[in-house]
Amino acid sequence: MSRSRLFGLVLTAASTVLIAQEASAQGAPPAPPVQVSNPLAKRVANWDEFTGRFEASDQVEVRARVSGFIEKVHFRDGAMVQKGDLLFTIDQRPYKLAVDVAKADVARAKAQVELSQNEVERAEGLTQNRTITARDVDQRRANLNSAIGSQQGAEANLKNAELNLEWTEVRAPIAGRISNRRVDAGNLIAGGQSGATLLTTIVATDPIYFTFDVSEADYLRYARGSNVRDTASRDSGTPVEVKLSDETKWERKGKVDFLDNALNARSATIRGRAVFANKDQFLTPGVFGRLRFFAGEADALLIPDTAISADQANKIVLTVGPENKVVPKTIVLGPLSDGLRVVRSGLTPDDKVIVGGNANPMVRPGVPVTPQPGEIKVATTN
Repeated sequence: MSRSRLFGLVLTAASTVLIAQEASAQGAPPAPPVQVSNPLAKRVANWDEFTGRFEASDQVEVRARVSGFIEKVHFRDGAMVQKGDLLFTIDQRPYKLAVDVAKADVARAKAQVELSQNEVERAEGLTQNRTITARDVDQRRANLNSAIGSQQGAEANLKNAELNLEWTEVRAPIAGRISNRRVDAGNLIAGGQSGATLLTTIVATDPIYFTFDVSEADYLRYARGSNVRDTASRDSGTPVEVKLSDETKWERKGKVDFLDNALNARSATIRGRAVFANKDQFLTPGVFGRLRFFAGEADALLIPDTAISADQANKIVLTVGPENKVVPKTIVLGPLSDGLRVVRSGLTPDDKVIVGGNANPMVRPGVPVTPQPGEIKVATTN
């Protein structure tokens, strides 16, 4: 093959490659547009959050002290009761008879004391003329003392009988919301200190407690910063806020009033307790909630939640790096502040975070994009 022909073939091939590259460049899709902005630098309040449940500030199992048949139930299931309200009446007839018998025993004992007293006085008068011996006088005085002791025993039995009669009226030991009756009228129940029949329960819910667990790491951090145990035991307490599972605002205010005396060895947590007013009785024991308390202020970087995505167990944001290529960054999130998410670590103030257009499937790590100015704004409240 001649040199001229070889040169012609090479020139033709080069032209073909250039034409193909131009055609490919003209047919390639443009870099997708995205809105980028630097993280919003702002001083925010730090809040530590914990989960927990509400508990009754006082709870009592109502049981009778005496046995008998339930004669009447005086409350409506689930109603509010006051301390001292009558709840159950037990058949009082056998206890009234016991009181009558005890009163008769007291009267008999008093008569015996009076008789013994008269005999002693009479004997003391006869000793002057030696009509009666001193031994007889001592005997009559002993009889008087014995009669007095019998009277005291009879009076104690009367008080016990009256107390048993009083206990036939089962009253509320605390104020609160009562549960349903566990025994209906006409049933025989057992009373006493052991094995007594459970009649119902009462829980006090104003104020109401909120219990939560604090991790060992958090406890150590608080303990090094201040004496949290003394703070919890003071009358003022540490101010806290709580919200329920369907609430978005932290409007319920309370204070920490108790911190347990030891950490749980299995869970490595320590139990704390806050107290809240509950005048409307809306909060009920067992309700789940989230509690937070103020942990100081600090400078932070904020981004919108829409800029955050998940990568397995990590949270990431997409940023624009050199050559306008997408660069993912793993971040550690904090709480919300003014509608934006606090980023604890993983970003710098100079990072260009993609805040718009990141839902485009073409926007992925390593792909060039066309950055456009965006803006991160705090949420405005009316």
